[in-house]
Amino acid sequence: MQIRDLPYADPGVPDVRSGTRFLVWLGRNQLGGQVKSLLWGLLLQLGIAGLSVAVGLAVQAVVDRSGGRLALAGGLLALLGAAIAVGDMMLHRTAVTNWITAAARVQQLLSRKTAELGAVLTRRVAAGEVVAVSTGDVEKIGWFVEALSRFAAAALTMVLVCVGLVVYQPTLGLVVAVGMPVLALAVLPLLPRATRRADIQREKAGKATELASDTVAGLRVLRGIGGEELFLGRYRAASQEVRRAAVHSARMWALIAAVQVLLPGLLLVGVLAYGARLALDGRIAVGELVTAYGAVALMLHPLRHFEEIAMAYSFSRPSAKRAARVLALSRTDTVSGEDRAASGDLYDPATGLLAPAGHFTAVVCGDPDAAGRLADRLGGHPAEPTEGHTSVLLGGVPLDELELAAARAAVLVQDKDPVLLSGTLRELLDVPSSGAVSAEAALAAARCGDVLDALAQASVDTGGDPMRTRITERGRSLSGGQRQRLALARSLVTDPQVLVLDEPTSAVDSHTEARVAAGVRELREGRTTVVLASSPLLLDRADRVVLIHDDEVVAVGTHRELLRTEPRYRAVVTRETDEEQAMREQSAKQPDEELEEKLEAELEGESA
Repeated sequence: MQIRDLPYADPGVPDVRSGTRFLVWLGRNQLGGQVKSLLWGLLLQLGIAGLSVAVGLAVQAVVDRSGGRLALAGGLLALLGAAIAVGDMMLHRTAVTNWITAAARVQQLLSRKTAELGAVLTRRVAAGEVVAVSTGDVEKIGWFVEALSRFAAAALTMVLVCVGLVVYQPTLGLVVAVGMPVLALAVLPLLPRATRRADIQREKAGKATELASDTVAGLRVLRGIGGEELFLGRYRAASQEVRRAAVHSARMWALIAAVQVLLPGLLLVGVLAYGARLALDGRIAVGELVTAYGAVALMLHPLRHFEEIAMAYSFSRPSAKRAARVLALSRTDTVSGEDRAASGDLYDPATGLLAPAGHFTAVVCGDPDAAGRLADRLGGHPAEPTEGHTSVLLGGVPLDELELAAARAAVLVQDKDPVLLSGTLRELLDVPSSGAVSAEAALAAARCGDVLDALAQASVDTGGDPMRTRITERGRSLSGGQRQRLALARSLVTDPQVLVLDEPTSAVDSHTEARVAAGVRELREGRTTVVLASSPLLLDRADRVVLIHDDEVVAVGTHRELLRTEPRYRAVVTRETDEEQAMREQSAKQPDEELEEKLEAELEGESA
């Protein structure tokens, strides 16, 4: 896989049973790139190790006053220099390719999971954790994947050098062959503590990211209540905890790095001292001493890869664990994957809610959170899948037995806080749809006339065409009511079998709300529409109104019928308190009591 071939046509099905298994799965799926990096790494590392042989030959040639062997050593040095240059260049190229392609695979997997879960993702996983996984964690996972092949090349080079020294000069070679594994494994006792400290640092950094994300998302509310300094203080405290954890972790990694410098230095001094004695005794030649010394000195380069792979694994393992946790989320507990179609009544077994096909059904919930969970469930995205979960039925077919694309084509859920992406208004409304509803009809039904006028006035070099006017990120240049109506128009354009709207007019005034309710009712005539709301203006337009109390349907009827007969409905819709209800009932009884007193007085007069 090359960078120019990205994105992947299919990133695959990851092994998300654990973070380590996920890393192994990533490495296995990039086996070709890993092999290339390994081979170029071997060329580089063996080229560096071969320098000691060439230098030893050159020194021995000078001692023996052999011009021919000196020229041969010079040619070997030139050849090794070229091999090192090519190997270093190609190793860097393949390693970066492995890094980027691994990161791209993880990002594609996360994007696919985000598209699958939709708004439910942030209900199951904190928004800050999602941000951390899709940014810093992706880079750390890619780092481990690309470092793996370079580590393998370094380890294999060390083995080959030790074997070569034993064959070339057994006396010194045995010393090096025994010392090198000790150097490579000396840091192992320190790794568990370093890994724990790195995990603590990553955990604290993730919490700080979550806090920052939540604070930014609620900044407007915080300013409204004067809470900026409070949350800023919390973030300062969290960032200081991250700093202390990072320093604590860095100390351990500094100790590991010091060990990786100290022990090879001691081995180098030992080899030099022992080799010098052997050379003075005439047991080895000067060139052989130089070769052994150079081999040990140059082995410091591959030894650094042992430290790097330990650090990369320590940092990438918690990142991979978080990514696996996100990727393990599913739309429902069980998905059969059958290509089925469904149409008809929408029924939620959990609450008993029935939305007849082709009718405008309004749902009233006293608890806004319960309304949000119901909206997710109606869209086939239960917030908390549990064992024994019963899916919403569309025409008797469970939504979680439909392919994701079929389920989304059948049921569309608009959140109470929909997001507008940046781009022109035409691009905003250019969404997958049945084609039966035009953008103009949807905008008219959502009563977006004033929005179009505002966009026309704000247009730059578009000739006053609102459809070509760019909308800023999340529609920040528009008011809350304008954003809400544009989002409603986008949902109406798709023209799904079932449209579920969660508080679609909560940010507009009552006059506009009444017009929007009439427009939606007219445009969706003959199609199934479910609106979760408590506004009388919307409820009065519904064919039937369903009251849900404690996650259960307790009353069904028209808006006016429920106002007369259902106190719980009246309390939610009219915001009537218990005291106000008692006073109203008392006033209703008052005429009857006065009539009874009058009759009693008349009877007493007749008897007298």
